[in-house]
Amino acid sequence: MQLSIITNVRTNNFNDKHVMDKIKNMWESASSSLTNYEGNVYGVYYDYESNYKGDYSLGVATEQDGETSIELPTEKYEIFTVDSTDDQGIFKAWSNIWNLEESGTLNRAYTVDFEKYLSNGDIEIHIAVK
Repeated sequence: MQLSIITNVRTNNFNDKHVMDKIKNMWESASSSLTNYEGNVYGVYYDYESNYKGDYSLGVATEQDGETSIELPTEKYEIFTVDSTDDQGIFKAWSNIWNLEESGTLNRAYTVDFEKYLSNGDIEIHIAVK
């Protein structure tokens, strides 16, 4: 599947003290482009430097055509459901993913991962695995 990137940032979860501001500003910037959009919205993680502790790019994307696009690899994904009723649901889901990786239970590919925001309010995190 091809996704069109609306806006993106380069950051690091552990070494960038402005990570939360960058992500918040990126989503705010994208929201004006999404005002009348009714399809699924994606938070796409790509261009990984190494593992989850390294730098990565994060973009907001849609399924409609755009200037900048990214192809989702046709590989195996582990899907994690986010508790969208919890304000910290996404953070908790990512913390779980990192813990599974640290314990050796999840063998990530570090190609392209994505959060899928469905129009019904559900959120899924798709992690590429080896």
